[in-house]
Amino acid sequence: MKVVIIGGVAGGATAAARLRRLDETAEIVILERTGYVSYANCGLPYYVGGVIRAQDALTLQTPESFRARFNIDVRVGHQALAIHQESHTITVLDLASGTQYVEGYDKLILSPGARAVKPDLPGVDDCRVFTLRTVEDTLRIRSYIESHRPRSAVVVGGGFIGLEGAENLLHAGVATTLLQRSGQVLPPLDWDMAQEVHSYLRGQGLDLRLNAGVQGFQEMDGQFYTLVKDSAPIPSDLVLLAIGVTPESDLAREAGLTLGAKGAIVVNEHMVTSDPDIYAVGDAVELTHFVSGSKALIALAGPANRQGRIAADHICGRESRYAGAQGSSIIKLFHMTAASTGLNEKAAQAAGIPYDKTVTYSASHATYYPGAENMTIKTLFDPSSGRVLGAQIVGFGGVDKRIDVLATAIRARMTAAELTELDLAYAPPYSSAKDPVNMAGYVIENLRNGAISQFHWSDVESIPKDGSVTLLDVRTPQEVAVQGLIRPDAVNIPVDELRDRMGELDPSKPVYVNCYSGLRSYLACRMLGQRGFQCSHLSGGWRFWSYVTTDRTHEAAPTHPCGAEIEE
Repeated sequence: MKVVIIGGVAGGATAAARLRRLDETAEIVILERTGYVSYANCGLPYYVGGVIRAQDALTLQTPESFRARFNIDVRVGHQALAIHQESHTITVLDLASGTQYVEGYDKLILSPGARAVKPDLPGVDDCRVFTLRTVEDTLRIRSYIESHRPRSAVVVGGGFIGLEGAENLLHAGVATTLLQRSGQVLPPLDWDMAQEVHSYLRGQGLDLRLNAGVQGFQEMDGQFYTLVKDSAPIPSDLVLLAIGVTPESDLAREAGLTLGAKGAIVVNEHMVTSDPDIYAVGDAVELTHFVSGSKALIALAGPANRQGRIAADHICGRESRYAGAQGSSIIKLFHMTAASTGLNEKAAQAAGIPYDKTVTYSASHATYYPGAENMTIKTLFDPSSGRVLGAQIVGFGGVDKRIDVLATAIRARMTAAELTELDLAYAPPYSSAKDPVNMAGYVIENLRNGAISQFHWSDVESIPKDGSVTLLDVRTPQEVAVQGLIRPDAVNIPVDELRDRMGELDPSKPVYVNCYSGLRSYLACRMLGQRGFQCSHLSGGWRFWSYVTTDRTHEAAPTHPCGAEIEE
């Protein structure tokens, strides 16, 4: 059996290695257009900024190492030009020599990946405009920085590559402006969860400009400018375009294979295309979202690796199946971490899936142990069953641990009640006796069983102002003096005084309660509810509301959920 793989990196290289482990007799050929067959794609921005110093650290396997360990014929600098299904052949161009030849196959795996989007804008082909997708791209940017010593840069796009690129340019001493066309960075996060990220990034020295549509690039008076709609041109010494990727599916389309959304290659659960002898894996394929069942494009290394393995298994007669992706992702932003898994609100609404949500605020570990840091967790769930649908976390230490637990819970179709029962490792340096994941489950279950009602930041302004309700703030007067009220008509009664001062409230009026994080407002609602008050509390508290509705400075100092600073 002869298997030809077009494209390496995560999907193609994984498929090749798995094929060899399953079949020592197979002839395996990898055709890779670039000069690198297996490299740390996700590490490329960190080489630009000098965090990763050695160029060879980016290379996971070379043609020589593939040959030595796996007996695989890797041909870098060889581009597949056409696939001929009937004859089971491929026309290949040797880029070094310029010669063409025909390569036959029994089975073919497409792993072409995705290309960086480069819009047709004036000046986009200028040598100072870069994309960051391949090792060659990275080397060009690093070489430019070392030779030209740029003092300023513009990054266009606030996704993973744009943000990592911006961070590393700042690490390299380059003053950086990031332009994002929409109103938020990091599309996997909901808009409200992105607001704390915006505040933090600006505090790290990034000139972040939202709702900024780029219209082109132009040299004027010896200076290179990025042209922005309804704004003054921005001068810089280099530009990094990071506005997304699109499936590299030209070969598949020209070969007559079935394509789906945005030109992605349609495959079944075994990664088989519309041709039973052709498989496709990685960033170029259309996936089924594990939670929603909707078709999706998810350009991440984890799914690509699994798909490569499944394609190899199926070629070798094994019944591996790809059950879909849930888009688990994480990003380091200086010292902050942002992560998500499953559905966000935008995706749930698009899929027509009923959901409710909670926003909880937890410390990364026991607050009495030094080094505790804040994290905000947003959890989406099915209101009827309590099944966890998605989660987003913004914080510092411990975010990776919690998002992985929640990703596992989503994969296992667990409910919030089952989150409360998770027996998670605890010691003061690592967690609390009630882990933040447990706490998310407790809060959801309190909502589902009627122990508490909630309202959200977006509801604050629509709460009646005619005196028919009571807006109650249970923070301390000191907090209110520093932080302010969420509305001027709010009444301030600290939670520890509420039992003695309950007579100040009209039991005939619904009460909307807020505190700093949602903890004390929950306690207040339990007190009030058992005394006949109709009560609900602000999800995420003043802290979350203030990040979303005000242009506040990010507070890096860790705090207790009650708002008091942690003394170390």
